[in-house]
Amino acid sequence: MEQLTASERRIFSLVHQAVYANPFSDDRQRVDLEIAGLFPEMTDVRGFDETISNVRSRIDRLENEGRANINRYGDADRKVLTSSFLFDIFHRLTDRFDRLIVDQLQAGDRSLPVPFASAAIGRLTGWGFDREMAHRYLAMCYQLRRAFFFIEKNLKGRSDSMRRLRESLWNNVFTHDMGLYHRYLWNRMEDFSTMLLGETGSGKGTAAMAIGRSGYIPFDEKKGCFEESFAHSFIALNLSQYPETLIESELFGHRKGAFTGAVEDYAGIFDRCSPFGAIFLDEIGEVGEPVQIKLLQVIQERIFNRVGDHHPRPFRGRLIAATNLPAEELVNGRAMRKDFYYRLCSDLIVVPPLARRIHENPNELEELLEVVVERIVGAPSVELMTLVKAQICHTPGISYAWPGNVRELEQCVRRILLKRAYTPLAPRLPSGLTSELIEGIQAQSLDAKALLGGYCLMLHQRHKTIEAVARISGLDRRTAKKHIEAGKRLYSPNNH
Repeated sequence: MEQLTASERRIFSLVHQAVYANPFSDDRQRVDLEIAGLFPEMTDVRGFDETISNVRSRIDRLENEGRANINRYGDADRKVLTSSFLFDIFHRLTDRFDRLIVDQLQAGDRSLPVPFASAAIGRLTGWGFDREMAHRYLAMCYQLRRAFFFIEKNLKGRSDSMRRLRESLWNNVFTHDMGLYHRYLWNRMEDFSTMLLGETGSGKGTAAMAIGRSGYIPFDEKKGCFEESFAHSFIALNLSQYPETLIESELFGHRKGAFTGAVEDYAGIFDRCSPFGAIFLDEIGEVGEPVQIKLLQVIQERIFNRVGDHHPRPFRGRLIAATNLPAEELVNGRAMRKDFYYRLCSDLIVVPPLARRIHENPNELEELLEVVVERIVGAPSVELMTLVKAQICHTPGISYAWPGNVRELEQCVRRILLKRAYTPLAPRLPSGLTSELIEGIQAQSLDAKALLGGYCLMLHQRHKTIEAVARISGLDRRTAKKHIEAGKRLYSPNNH
């Protein structure tokens, strides 16, 4: 049996902590600084590249001395050495994983070959890992890199709210304890459904995609690629885009002849989702109770039925949902069934509004503008970013509320590039309508038409869809639409 020296054990123990820490957490930053502090020759304790190099030199020394085999050590040393070997192999492959991710995004559903897989598996088995475990660690390294890639790249921001969001998303993929995830949950995460809350345009879809594209996907050694493309494993559906009569078909599919117009069998998104995949249901608060009951069955029993078919079909993916409704409306049972809500939110993640992010850290605006400008013109541009920022600071101003959040900011940048100015519209706010309704009720000046029209219009301004208005008001869809239109005529600014 081999033994690590006291110096090696101290270094590799800290590396073990780093491997199991959330990379977006304060704990990980603390561990990185501790590791860096062990190497006096480092000129900058924040130089993580030097940390990687120093850890690698320690492992190279073990290899040169014939001591780089986890099976030759006792339990405690083997534990920290295993983590250190994985730390090393992960950082050896980081650039190759990043290229694979970018290429896979372009390739779409076809899983690409992994040319470096054989060498990586060979290195792991050379360190004493059995072949099955080497395959799993390769797949897990790829999963780790994908999660970091999509969370870090697509959810920029230095505000406290965004840092907490990135930390929460990482925990959603790997749990708060990577050790528990590795031992028990790496192939069981489909039982953990997720609810994303946030204002319209705040980035809930981006957060959902980061989760959905970061699931564990096994490596197929015979084919030389991962079992499926992560681009194929994530399916998104905005429920507000479909009338109530078609939502079930889009979700669960239908059999030929199930209803008028069903001229052939149709596979819904639950049918199309793979065992390693995730389904994202945006605007979940818009669906009626019958659909909620069927979705509840899918979450609880992992089965569903196509419309017009009585044969249960399995669902093995993960479910992510999002709504712009506030949490209190979900909990009180008005927007959705309580049993559905509680079964849906194994994890509840709040995506912060843009105004809060900028208030917490004014530099957030500049960082986001860099991302948006690069996305629009295809390359970073200090000139354009400076132009856009100066115009925003002038009008609409640094303290602007950004009711459309990040989505509005993107259109603001485009408007400035086109016209050199962005002047937000001043829509009739729901709060103003609410005030009018309250005043009318108190003055007892509203007839039934004005009261119901104003109430339905207020609901529509808040929830955006006729289906939501119908559900909350207890009216059928056609009647709800009629009262919304009446409310628009009665409460139009031109009438004042």
